[in-house]
Amino acid sequence: MYKFLSYISINLFIFFSFSQSVSIKGIAPSYVGSTIKVYSISDYLSQFENLITSSKIKRDSTFSLTFDIKETQKIIIQCKNNKGFIYVQKGGLYNIFLPRKDKYDPYRKTGNNIEISFIELDSSDINYKILGFQRWIDHFIGNNFYIKNVEPEKFAKNLDRFKLNVERAYQNDNSNYFKTHVKFSIASLDNIQTLSERSRYEKHDFYIKHSPIEYNNEAYMCYISDFYQNMTPILSENVYKKLDAGIMKGSPTLIMKALGGDYTLINLRIRELIMINLLSEEYNKNNFPKKNIETILDSLSNKCLFKAHEKIAKNIKNRITQLLPGSKAKEIIFKELGKTSEVKIQTSQGKYMYIHFFNPENEENKKEILILNDLFLKYKDYVKFISIYNRDNSISKNSQEIIQKIPWNVYGISESNTIWKDYQIKNYPQYTLIDETGHIVASPALSPKPNGNYETIEKTFFYIQRLLNMRQ
Repeated sequence: MYKFLSYISINLFIFFSFSQSVSIKGIAPSYVGSTIKVYSISDYLSQFENLITSSKIKRDSTFSLTFDIKETQKIIIQCKNNKGFIYVQKGGLYNIFLPRKDKYDPYRKTGNNIEISFIELDSSDINYKILGFQRWIDHFIGNNFYIKNVEPEKFAKNLDRFKLNVERAYQNDNSNYFKTHVKFSIASLDNIQTLSERSRYEKHDFYIKHSPIEYNNEAYMCYISDFYQNMTPILSENVYKKLDAGIMKGSPTLIMKALGGDYTLINLRIRELIMINLLSEEYNKNNFPKKNIETILDSLSNKCLFKAHEKIAKNIKNRITQLLPGSKAKEIIFKELGKTSEVKIQTSQGKYMYIHFFNPENEENKKEILILNDLFLKYKDYVKFISIYNRDNSISKNSQEIIQKIPWNVYGISESNTIWKDYQIKNYPQYTLIDETGHIVASPALSPKPNGNYETIEKTFFYIQRLLNMRQ
């Protein structure tokens, strides 16, 4: 009995050590009745976002969200088409305000980046620390950057003094996430060209060589991405030849051996991570066959030397192949509400397909359906129209009536369906155009309404109509 209780206690300890709740509440007067969503960043190379949780904003403009995290991280908060970010730490309690837009930004129908405000924030919280540190950096740059070219020696001395003051100020801080953030924010400042600037190898030895990989730390991953960006031109001729041979043979092992010839890639874990990033960079440069790169990333998605890289390889492969013109469109498979059988929408129907993702509760979206209807009547013999909305959001009687009057196929699909990620739907309305063989023509595609260059999808439809008429 005692052993059993001890077993439970140990497991509960492990669970709470690795996962703790975060609670966010706040007010959003500009978003009453809308759904607020929280996303985590899957990895900082692919920049894929994963939905964590969502909630409705009440009539009194308040909302609350609770979810579990395993470590301090950055999250994206989105409502309607607008998004902002905050950092969260285990056990964190946050009270925030969501503005309609930032004060000096013009309103954009496609969505604005917003600066989320905190209503009370403890000085031990990660946001408090990062905001304070960022103000310090901004103050230094504002007071010193103008002398960089006029008085380079003075700028170099001031930068060195600033870095020393930062190190002293935070040396006793107990947050690993924050200390890593500080270190690699300072490392980015070290990229400013000065008389005392470190060489590439010195930067590697000082910042990278002895630091653990912090996959979930934005400052670290941004520095790593910048440091190893566009690697192939700076590889030695011998290393490049071996890299070329490895890619042509579709062999991750040979590529790893080749990259081991570069001093800044002596760390095996870093090397495998950068190999994945290098392959993604080379994909659209046409230096290597795309099929080979896809095959290598497929292999790495299933087996890497380091487990954490398998997810990154998979995300990168999806990122470079999904929704690019010419890539195969994903089939749309879902279950209708209250039914057990699946509905499958084939994307290769021998006819062009125009997929319309929309929010039936949004007034601008409703108006666009009227324009879309005119296009449907004109081009329905040449293009198949499909509209899709998130059925998990509550829909008013008026909006339901509008949906029922749409003369083409309309589907309500659950938010948990992969379609929203497969087609990278973040804003409404959004469109995807697929050709007769099921390949992406454009995603996002032009809309029925003119964009900033006065372009609409109708010109594309006209050419499709002319092409198909010529074939007959």
